[in-house]
Amino acid sequence: MADFAPVRKAVVPAAGLGTRFLPATKATPKEMLPIVDKPAIQYVVEEAVDAGLSDVLMVTGRNKRSIEDHFDRAYELEEALNAKGDDERLASVRESADLAIMHYVRQGEPRGLGHAVYCARQHVGREPFAVLLGDDMIDARDPLLKRMIEVRERFGGSVVALMEVEPDQVSAYGCAAIEATGEDDVVRITDLVEKPARDEAPSNWIIIGRYVCDPAVFDVLEKTPPGRGGEIQLTDALRTLADTSAEEGGGVYGVKFRGRRYDTGNKLEYLRTVVQFASEREDLSAEFMAWLREFVRAQDAADAAKDA
Repeated sequence: MADFAPVRKAVVPAAGLGTRFLPATKATPKEMLPIVDKPAIQYVVEEAVDAGLSDVLMVTGRNKRSIEDHFDRAYELEEALNAKGDDERLASVRESADLAIMHYVRQGEPRGLGHAVYCARQHVGREPFAVLLGDDMIDARDPLLKRMIEVRERFGGSVVALMEVEPDQVSAYGCAAIEATGEDDVVRITDLVEKPARDEAPSNWIIIGRYVCDPAVFDVLEKTPPGRGGEIQLTDALRTLADTSAEEGGGVYGVKFRGRRYDTGNKLEYLRTVVQFASEREDLSAEFMAWLREFVRAQDAADAAKDA
């Protein structure tokens, strides 16, 4: 096995405007919208930490200060909870501040995911690093990122997470042309297309929001022109690396993910995620599921009465 540098740092792009959730995101970052009682962005940071990455760089923008505050200490709140003897809530408040070593850099203007990743160049240096997108949440019981890091340590290059979707869904994602390797869940990427038309997609395997990038991606991003949507696309840079030699940091591999993924990037999927998480909470599930069943029965009865 080649001696590849270990992955130690994670980059979390969080500079988007969150327009699909307006007006809620007019003054509140979309990443801070709660999944029951914990902001979505915290689940993403927890995933990085669970994979062994305790150095996390958040790429933010204007009006994102509350993200920094969330991962900082809140001494007045802690003192108030301590005085009340509320140890459970005190622990939950301190948890986010103790998760990881957090760093922040601003993306001055929204120029795409590729540009957001490029903003991490000074912090990351010449090390491989993980990229976790806040719209995608991976169930903690399915250690996708750990597997991707293992693949990077074995094959080198960059690694993307892939999921198989129906053909009519490929146009909403980056799509990969793949070829087999010696491992069932690992493929080599031969081409990448950002949001292709259904009849132009090279496969049904789409890229989801987890990447492990070789530092060579920064040199490529520096020269990558704006692509689809007038933005600098990370997909375009990875496509270049797929045709680059391993000696120059090239080669792109995919991990086929068949586990549980939650999409919080649009309102319907966000609501589904909240319901799923609430349904599995030990402190909520019994009462919540009883209410939910009764609500569905009442809705079905009301719909039947309308149709009668």
